[in-house]
Amino acid sequence: MSTNNQDDRLILKPGRDKPVRQRHPWIYSGAIQHTPAAFQDGDIVPVYSAKGKWLACGYFNSASQIRVRLLSWQEDEPIDAAFWRKKLESAIAMRSALVDQSQTDTYRLVNGESDFLPGLIVDRYGPFLVLQAGTLGIDRRKADLAQLLLDLTGLQGVIERSELSSRNKEGLESASGLLAGVAPDGPIEVSELGMRYQVDLFRGQKTGFYTDQRENRRRVASYCREAKVLNAFSYTGAFAVQALAAGAQHVVNIDSSVQALTLAETNLADNGFDPDQQAELIAGDVFQVLRDWSRAGEPRFDVIILDPPKFAHSQRGLQRALRGYKEINLLALRLLRPNGILTTFSCSGLVSSDLFQKVIFGAATDANRSLQIVERLHQGVDHPVAINFPEGEYLKGLICRVL
Repeated sequence: MSTNNQDDRLILKPGRDKPVRQRHPWIYSGAIQHTPAAFQDGDIVPVYSAKGKWLACGYFNSASQIRVRLLSWQEDEPIDAAFWRKKLESAIAMRSALVDQSQTDTYRLVNGESDFLPGLIVDRYGPFLVLQAGTLGIDRRKADLAQLLLDLTGLQGVIERSELSSRNKEGLESASGLLAGVAPDGPIEVSELGMRYQVDLFRGQKTGFYTDQRENRRRVASYCREAKVLNAFSYTGAFAVQALAAGAQHVVNIDSSVQALTLAETNLADNGFDPDQQAELIAGDVFQVLRDWSRAGEPRFDVIILDPPKFAHSQRGLQRALRGYKEINLLALRLLRPNGILTTFSCSGLVSSDLFQKVIFGAATDANRSLQIVERLHQGVDHPVAINFPEGEYLKGLICRVL
């Protein structure tokens, strides 16, 4: 997509083209020297270096600090219906090759920048797809993309769950509803690693379920045989179901959402477990519940699973998030019996693996406990990380033995 007209070129400042040449998909406002007045938000625009060399093209948004999200580094490649089809076909084919669909019918189908489709998230739940449009460029095209997804997958419907805080930075409000095809009447059942789960596609967190933790749930469950387990920030109880399936004695689930715990109770029962005898469901603030238990001074659990929501939403809030991660892990360590297992996660992209490990080290020091890292956990294969977009590696976890 080239042009010889200076007025049609978005031009970068001198020395600011290296990330673009290295195929990072974001161009920030501070890197731009000239933006033509004719550019409209959502337009596909060409990007040039200060020396006039064509670099890439992507969609534009003057309301965002990330002014351009890049789609192509191939000059004269049209960003048309065939382009979007090709990208979606590639993402779908990758999941067909890497996700064992005899083991699950719920997984991420399109992973935004890491599938070279910035701003677009699509998750599959059985016969339905859930789409998140995180940017203006995708929002403008979401109806066409939804229909294209139905054509390519042969599934029944595409539901939108674009309720992301990042949309505010794009000048967008939250949006949800049916985009294409038909919608389910209520929660639907999906399968994962031999277990069944009820998922509410319209009211559940994120897109309804946490598909990125699929393999991690299996790994963590392997430490739960005959154990008393705490599943903190439990949501709809997927870690609890896997733990009981692996032979856990009892699982306590804590979450702030009564609605999520109601589905957790259903999920336990649907998989053959007694929610009254084999589990406990506590609605409340995880921090406060653990503080109250910690004051009692008696270790209660053999295994603790901490899978909190995203704490760090911006660089400005990073230090507060780190304090939150340290406190919740400190409280958990005080509640673990000797030789117990702490499984702890962070899904904050701003918290690197090294930084997260340092936070856990600080919590262990303050708790006067020694830890051994037994395993490091990451997001599943359906959540790939493009090599040119390290920000896509957001989920990190540690399985630690507490001495």
